[in-house]
Amino acid sequence: MSKFKKKGDGDLPAISTASLPDIVFMLLFFFMVVTVMRDNSLKIANELPFADQVEKLDKKELVMYVYAGKPSERYQKQYGTEARIQLNDKFASVNDIRKFVLEERRSRREELQNKLITALKVDKETNMGLVSDIKQELRKIDALKVNYTARDGEVKMNQ
Repeated sequence: MSKFKKKGDGDLPAISTASLPDIVFMLLFFFMVVTVMRDNSLKIANELPFADQVEKLDKKELVMYVYAGKPSERYQKQYGTEARIQLNDKFASVNDIRKFVLEERRSRREELQNKLITALKVDKETNMGLVSDIKQELRKIDALKVNYTARDGEVKMNQ
């Protein structure tokens, strides 16, 4: 007779799933923190022009964007090929800029309302007449802080 007894059939012990909820919540929290939500989906062609004297804006929360350019290929059948204005996720006319700016002001805290900057993201192929109309409408509602968004580079590259 032997002093040592054989164990059963040698099955592996069951894996503990007690820490699984902790891991799931940790991953959920990680993705919530690092994920950036997209503000707008562009419906226009928006190839920005080059500029040699570019400065970065410090406070992005004070910026409201007005896009201008030809509708992208996906929207050309519906809206044509002439340059259009896009506010948030919708095509708009020059007359809609007033309502847009006033809504943006109302959505901000009172002390930030006078510090809002209107950033014009205008495609380099867009007619300056449309840009002038946008600027005139902004003047009417006293939105005088205007920023032209451009890419850093030589101006010669705009041709």
